[in-house]
Formats: sequence, structure tokens, C-alpha cells
Amino acid sequence: MKIIDIKAMRGPNYWSIRRHKLIVMKIDLEEMEDFPSNKIDGFADRLEKLFPSLYEHECSENKPGGFFSRVREGTWMGHVIEHIALEIQTLAGMDTGFGRTRSTGEHGVYNVVFSYEEEKVGIYAAKSAVRICNALIKNEPYNVEEDIQEMREIREDERLGPSTGSIVDEAKSRGIPWIRLNRHSLVQLGYGVNQRRIQATVASTTSNIAVEIACDKEETKNLLEAAAIPIPRGTIIYDEEDMERAIRRIGYPIVLKPVSGNHGRGATINIQDWEQAVEALAIAKKVSRGVICEKFITGFDFRLLVINYKLVAAAKRTPACVIGDGKSTIQSLIDKVNADPRRGYGHEKVLTAIKVDEMTLNILKEKGLTLESVIAKDEVLYLKKTANLSTGGTSTDITDIVHPYNVFMAERIARIIGLDICGIDIMAPDLSTPIRENGGAVLEVNAGPGFRMHIAPAEGLARNVAEPVIDMMYPPGSSARIPIIAITGTNGKTTTTRLMAHIVKNMGHKVGFTTTDGIYVQNRMLEQGDCTGPVSAEFILKDPTVDFAVLECARGGILRAGLGFHQCDIAIVTNVAADHLGLKDINTVEDMARVKAVVPESVMPGGYAILNADDDLVYNMRKNLDCNVALFSLDENNPRIIEHCNKGGIAAIVENGYVTICKGTWKIRVDKVINIPLTFSGKAIFMIQNILPTVVAGFISNFKIEDIRIALETFIPSPSQTPGRMNLFQFKNFQVMVDYAHNTAGFQAIGKFLEKIPAQPKVGIIAGVGDRRDEDIYNLGKQAALMFDKIIIRQDKNLRGRSEQEIIDLMLKGINEIDAGKLDKVIPTEREAIDYVFKNAKKGSFITICSDVVPDALDQIMQYKEKEDKFEITPDDIKDIVKEK
Repeated sequence: MKIIDIKAMRGPNYWSIRRHKLIVMKIDLEEMEDFPSNKIDGFADRLEKLFPSLYEHECSENKPGGFFSRVREGTWMGHVIEHIALEIQTLAGMDTGFGRTRSTGEHGVYNVVFSYEEEKVGIYAAKSAVRICNALIKNEPYNVEEDIQEMREIREDERLGPSTGSIVDEAKSRGIPWIRLNRHSLVQLGYGVNQRRIQATVASTTSNIAVEIACDKEETKNLLEAAAIPIPRGTIIYDEEDMERAIRRIGYPIVLKPVSGNHGRGATINIQDWEQAVEALAIAKKVSRGVICEKFITGFDFRLLVINYKLVAAAKRTPACVIGDGKSTIQSLIDKVNADPRRGYGHEKVLTAIKVDEMTLNILKEKGLTLESVIAKDEVLYLKKTANLSTGGTSTDITDIVHPYNVFMAERIARIIGLDICGIDIMAPDLSTPIRENGGAVLEVNAGPGFRMHIAPAEGLARNVAEPVIDMMYPPGSSARIPIIAITGTNGKTTTTRLMAHIVKNMGHKVGFTTTDGIYVQNRMLEQGDCTGPVSAEFILKDPTVDFAVLECARGGILRAGLGFHQCDIAIVTNVAADHLGLKDINTVEDMARVKAVVPESVMPGGYAILNADDDLVYNMRKNLDCNVALFSLDENNPRIIEHCNKGGIAAIVENGYVTICKGTWKIRVDKVINIPLTFSGKAIFMIQNILPTVVAGFISNFKIEDIRIALETFIPSPSQTPGRMNLFQFKNFQVMVDYAHNTAGFQAIGKFLEKIPAQPKVGIIAGVGDRRDEDIYNLGKQAALMFDKIIIRQDKNLRGRSEQEIIDLMLKGINEIDAGKLDKVIPTEREAIDYVFKNAKKGSFITICSDVVPDALDQIMQYKEKEDKFEITPDDIKDIVKEK
């Protein structure tokens, strides 16, 4: 068996609208296609022995043990690999649970689809599952534990931390979209102008000055001391000489911590003698040059969390420790603590397993102990010098018993430092009495405090501390989203996108849009190329200047990674025709319709899917939608339109020469077809099909009819507004049109337009696309012969897997079926073909250039145009002007 390809879905996709995070692995079973599981001796027994937990997989049997039954009855290896990939993720602490395996239609080749939590873990699980399955087939040993541990480590390296994750989870629960901006903890909440950012627990609302102050421990102490906040005595030291003077002044025990440290990095507490102090100084200086030396305050370690200047949680923190039983070794006691099911690797569970490290060994050495020592019954042995949860510490929620004075003090500290999210570390006997009375002191004020101790304490009530963060960033009445209109279909989607963006811009919005030729913000191209995938969509949604997004969504991006957004407000489907078939396992036009349907299925419940009622495949998409539906049709008498509007629906039609909106049985005329430049005085019928859904979308978006009309009349088909879409050039003796048409349906639309053009002869420059099916290339040639008098065949820059001659032969076969005499010439490049037709153009001819690289073709034609229209002012012209004056 071999893996052909692995893709990771990150948004709504062909396989599932609601499950965005899916691995799609294309695998060739090779000879194993002829050996289902029941034909491999001992396979089922070995699988059950290696993965007894697979018993819980019900599979299609809908009962525990169902998958094992399928294996014994006989199932294909792709199905087995799917279940193994899911189970090893579960064993690594990531229970995802969704999977399916489907044949591609090619013998022995399958798409194995399963869900993941972390993308890199999912990809690793896919490869691991294939390795494990091969080992089971060959009856070879396999160390599954190594793979499981590797996946845990990948997850810890890749996942958001528990604090950032809790904020993202709270945002998701409110329908707020989010985008991870780097592989660490920088996250964008919301879209466009309404975005906010968090990095760990530092928010975009957090003051930079406040963070700087909190990171400077000495400056923090000075401000708190000046405000009469109890703090421990101390000073900054830089070397052992400074430390010796400080210790003489404040006495043991002491604490050493870096001036610029946080999260306990480089800090050592309860230092009792000079030897410990020297060692602790070296540790602290690894983090910063200056080190704070202060009196160690005895008591318990408390953390107060203040968000938006209100105390929201308090916790008592305890360093990792074991309690003696008088007979077990310290290592045994550690193992017993780590056996707690709440403890796991890294942040995978509520508590982190205690790890024996250098700090632990030093503590034991100081006490004259080793890991094999036995401590007395009920003796508490602390194994770390700090109470961080990430090193095995625990927390107990005490929010409800904090004294009102301490609440007042904490909220005041947040104001003094200026931190809207801050963690205040206090050492005190307890917090149920004012710390100014019980000898407690404020040790630190932390920017970016950890939330884990509050959202998952070992004891006490868990606190949803992410909730006030989101409340602060998005107060009641504020929006995190911007309107998104997503457009898909086989033909016309780029023109529809550009027209829609033009209408939105005319309404005063700062619109960002994506097309097959680039990414635009306010009509300024920021990226050039085919930008119709999820990365380009995210580019727009990440832009902080954009308040309205119009996104072209093509087949390729949907199949490669899914959509770049989770929900849109309006979706438009122009049509579905036979194009790109036979690619990426999409073999029929019905398969293609299912791909395109991903876009309308992503519309939020209150939004609208705008569907072409003249296209059966598009119209049928309405059956699987959980949103409102609007329709459009070139035929006002379309029974589907009549039925829809009789039920109170919204539609756009052409009636009596007008583009008209139907709202129920009422008609609202928007503009005459002949007044809209994009229709070429009504000759370009297929352009009307692009106009209708944009008019409906504008109406649904509450744009005024007058404003929509003005936008339609000011959208001029030209190289600047619609590059490569019906770009007409009038030369002295002939006309030239450049269009991106590249499939049979596109050619048919151009052909209907040419029927209304009286020019003769009609000349076409065409090319076949190498990655299309034989019949598609053949039909393209056949359609060209039906619409042109003379044909020049040229080649695309990218032949996409075929030879030049193979493409030419298929096109010639189609042309010859209609009229072999229509072929004028075969020319290798588009540039040479354009030069040829210009030099040989007959008077009155109409030349159609079906371009592959539109910008290059337009530049070349403009050069001819500028040459013909050469502008100059002669001396005689100047004399005439002077004379007139």
C-alpha cells in the first residue's frame, strides 16, 4: 500500500460542512485491494490484541464491537486505516471520532477521511496508521506507544496553550470567528475592521506601557510601594557582591528572580543559605542581567486574576509535592501521584504529570534525600520551588472567600499598573483577612497571566475566566463579523464578484475582494494571480481596513483545504457545467455540483443562498440548506420562480426588458437591460445572468434600488474593471475581444453573443487545457467550429500533463467534425498568435482571443491600439490654437 497524497481541510469542505478539521488521505491499496481483512490469516486477532480499545468503535453496526465484526466479516484496508488513525489519536488524548472511506472510482484507490484536533498530529496519524496496518498484515511487531508519545509531543508543540485556547473556545461559543496568526499564541478574533487580537492572555486592548511596567519588576515594586501596597523588602542586584550586601540588610530566607522574567522563569524561593543563593543567582541571570533580591514571605502562594479591572478569580497554588506513607520511596510516591487520571503530558489534562528534573534532584540533595529515600508518614515533600501548574503544581479555587479589602486592593493594583488583564501574586497566611493585617505581601504583577489554574483547578469551583475577556473585547452591541458574500460556479463568478464589489464600494464600504486575477482592497491589487482559495479569503478577512468582503470561491481551493471562512452571509451560485472533470476525483458534473454546494451550505441560518433557477443542479442545492433561499432566472415564466415568489420568496428576473426584483408577488424594476453597460446593449445574455444575483444580493443587503442602479450603469466592461471578461477594442478596420472563456459552456455563451455581431469574418484564437478530459478538449474544438469562421490554435503556457500535439489533435478532431476548412493555423504561443491575426486581419472582421494569460494579452493589444491611435501635436496645430486665441 502507498500513500498518494495527504490534504488537511481547515474549513467547510466537500466531505463535511460542519466538521472543518479533516485529513483526506488518498491511498492506493495496490495488491491489498484483492485481500480484504477476512482473507488475511490472523489479521483480526492481531488487530484486537494491539488495539483492544477499538471495541468501542461501533461502525455501521451501531453497537460496541461493531468495527471488529466488520473486520472479521471482511472489510478493505482503507477502512481499517481510517479506524486506526482515529484510535491512535484518541490514545494520545485527542478524541475526534469522525471518519469515512470512499473509493475514488479508480481500482484500489481510496480517500481515507478522518477528523483531527491538531493538523500535524492528523498527518502523522495518517502515516502511522498505514505503517501499523502494513505491520499487522505482515505479522511484524510494531511499537504503537512510540507513535502515541510522538503525537502527544507534536500536539503540545503545535496547540494553543490552555489560556489562549479557553479564550478562543469562549469566542467560538458566541459565534465569533477566529484565525490563528502564527504557530504560537497570536490569534485574531473577528474579521476585518471588527477584529481584535490576543497573544496568550495579552489582548489588543492591553496597554503596552502597562506590559512594560509589569515586566520590569523593580518599576512595579516602586509604583506599588508608592501607592501603599504591601510588598516585600528588597533590591536589584547584579553580582554576588551586590547579593551579599542585600542579604546582610534583609536576612534569610530570600527570593531571587529576574527583573524582566515572568511565569516563574528563573525564580527561586525560600533560599536559606549562601550556597543556595549563588546557585539561584546563576539561574536568574540566564533570564536577565538584573536580579531582584527580596525577603521571602512565609505563607501560601495565591494568585488573584483581575480582568477589565474587576477581580474574577482567586486561587491557592501548591508546588508539586508528595505525601509520605512511611514505606514507599519518593519515586514510588511520584509515580502514584502521576497515576491520577487527571494528570497527563503537558497541558493535555487538568493537571500536569510531575517530572523529575534538575530542580527536583537539587531539592532532594539539599535535604539529604534521593529518589529511593522513604519519608515519614504524612510528611509533605515539595519537589519544586515554584507552584507553576506546568511543573506539576496544583491549584485550589478560593474566589468566594477573598476578603473585600483584598478584592479592592487587587482591582486598585490593576489600575495602578494599567493592566486590563493581570495576575497578582500574593504570599500570605490566607486571603480571608486583609493582607495588611496578616503580614502578607504582593510579590508580582503579571501581564499575560495563565488561566489554567482557574478554568481547571484541582479543587474548588472552576471559573470561566475567558468570559470576561470576551465581554471586554466585544461589549454588548458590538459585532465581531463583517458581511461576507461568497460566489461560486463554473462560469461567470469573477465578473459577478467584481460587479458585486463595485456595488458594495458604491455604497461607501471599504470592500475587499478576491478573484482569479488577484486580491483587491478598495480596488487596489495587493496580490496578483489566481486568488480564489482559502488563503486569499483569509487575507481579506485579516485586513483591518476591510468592512465588507466579496470572495470568489473556486473548486480547487475547496478541494484542497476547504473554505477560508466558516460562515458567510450570502452565497451566490452562478451555474454548474462540465469543466475540470476527471481532476481530484471529481468525475461527473454531479460531483462538481456537490463541490460548489459547499459554498451555499456555509451560509449562516439568517443569511441567503442565491441560486440559479435555470440550472437544475444549482436549483437542487436548496434541499440541503439551513438558510433562506433567493432565486434568479432569465425567464420570468420559470415555474420555479413563480412557485417561489407565490410563497413570498425573493427573486431576480428579466421582464419587459428590465432587470427586476420580485418580492413575493410584487415587482421592483431596477434598470433597463440596455442601460447596463455589462450587457453590451442586451447582446451578452450570459452577462445578464451575472447581473441578476448581484442585484438580489444588493437588495438583501438593504442597498437602495437607486444606488444599485447607479452602480450597474457605472460598471464598464473594460480591462481595468473586468480584465479578460468581454474586453472589446475597436480598431479602424476590425474589432478585437479578449475573454477568459476556457470551457464548452463558456464558448457557447460567447457564441450566442457573436450571433448578434454583424461582423465578418469571425476569427477565434483558442487553446485546449491539458488537464481536461479528452471529450472536453474535443468538444471545445467542435464548439469553436460552430462559432468562428476561421480558427487559430495556440498553446497554453502550462500544458498540464499532456503533450502539445495531443491537445492539438483532440481539438482538430472536434473542428474537423464540423468543418475542416475552418482551421487557419496552429501557432505555438499566444503572443505569436495575436501578432499573426493582427497582421492578417481582414476589414470588418471580429477577432475573439480566448486568453490564457489575460494581462499579457491585454498589454500586447494595448500596444497595437496605442500605435494605431498615436497621439501627437504638430507645429501647425499649435499655430491654429494661437490664432484662435
